[in-house]
Amino acid sequence: MEPTPIAGGPVGTTTGRAKPIPPPNRASRLTTLPTATTQVVVVTGDGYSTTYATLETFHKVNGHWVAVSAPLPARIGSKGFSDNHLEGVPNTPTGVYSFGPTMYGIGANPGVRYPYHQVVQYDWWNENPDSPAYNTFQHTTTNPGGWSEALWTEKPAYTHFAVITYNMSPNVAAPVPGKGSGIFLHEYSTSGGNATAGCVSMSHANLVSVLKWLDPARSPRIVMCPVQNLGRY
Repeated sequence: MEPTPIAGGPVGTTTGRAKPIPPPNRASRLTTLPTATTQVVVVTGDGYSTTYATLETFHKVNGHWVAVSAPLPARIGSKGFSDNHLEGVPNTPTGVYSFGPTMYGIGANPGVRYPYHQVVQYDWWNENPDSPAYNTFQHTTTNPGGWSEALWTEKPAYTHFAVITYNMSPNVAAPVPGKGSGIFLHEYSTSGGNATAGCVSMSHANLVSVLKWLDPARSPRIVMCPVQNLGRY
């Protein structure tokens, strides 16, 4: 069942109910989404240099994109958006991406529709461009090197997270060394919210609501860019 569209609050809440927001909206400006995609997350900011973003969720109803939630506050990379993200540079890559086939988190599964892996010690995201396993999840007692992240230590940021398929399948056949890795949709690292190293972050409550709403059967996509560039995608 679809979450109730609301005027203010995270996806799926029942507070402040309102009628769905019909087109035109930000999703209705998108032209490159696959025909099978009937859920989309739109992350926009005011220009390339901002670290503040708005995250909106939409679903397709009778061939039209309809808002599911009110705009939700989010943060992006400390150097804003980039059309040419590179490893180690804290900006958020622009474009249209899928969500990885598995969701992860230090915490227990909050009730997502995707397969879920609860992170344990020695779970890493390999961010070493010289590694053949670059930009993949690995369980290993050896640090993969480079900027690789020890996922089990990233609290509260990785309480729960979804992988955004930047520089990985299906966006590219294989990760391109040095083009960037470990782009996630995750929780704020600080209670007040903070810029990221390139990921998209949200409050705990809003993040969980979005993750629970996403349905792999509906081929969801996430679009990330300055608001004025939505027409590219």
